Amino acid sequence: MAIKLAVFDIAGTTVEDKDFVADALVKAFEKQELFISPKHANTKMGLPKSLVIRELIDEIFEEAPENVEELANTILADFNQNMLEFYKNHPAVKGKTNAVRTMLALKNAGVKVALDTSFSRDIANTLIDRLGWDVQQVVDFWVTNDEVANGRPHPDLILKAMEIAGVADASEIAKIGDTESDLNEGTAAGCKYVIGVTSGVQPRSILEKTKHTHLVNDLYEVVDIVLN
Repeated sequence: MAIKLAVFDIAGTTVEDKDFVADALVKAFEKQELFISPKHANTKMGLPKSLVIRELIDEIFEEAPENVEELANTILADFNQNMLEFYKNHPAVKGKTNAVRTMLALKNAGVKVALDTSFSRDIANTLIDRLGWDVQQVVDFWVTNDEVANGRPHPDLILKAMEIAGVADASEIAKIGDTESDLNEGTAAGCKYVIGVTSGVQPRSILEKTKHTHLVNDLYEVVDIVLN
């Protein structure tokens, strides 16, 4: 059965991320005089940021502070603001090598292209506007973590994308991402292809241990997988 929809992650997969997201998280924690490393933050990339923040707080404190909900919400708000400012203004913001070429090749072949992300809608909109991908019609649409009940590794983002694209069968979908949560999401949704990108934030050694159908280093390899 031919692939009708390709769902790509954003940060680390189609958009360059040299610890940019992890650094924004580190800074949000530092503002509360809490300290984590970018390397540690990267082990949790792809998951909903509210969940990541609670997990990191639990790892810092032996007993959760009484104001843990307020603390987590404050860190999340600071993280979101950090990402908005970064994606609006930082000169390092750019697509990954061959990202646009890959997505346009799929669209030209009749495959719908969607982005899914653990970012909120405002962050994703800001980034896509900065890249000009909406004007260039590089993607058909994007779905964000705040639009579904459950973020990765649950399949909700892909199910939402299927609904928008009018694709009823997950065997007609390819999911592409650079984290184990991306791969687990694709597997949970029952996607025909679950493709790990080894040039993102999590190393090949992690992706190899996570259920997948393919691993690629260059995004353009996805075209041959999906169209053949």
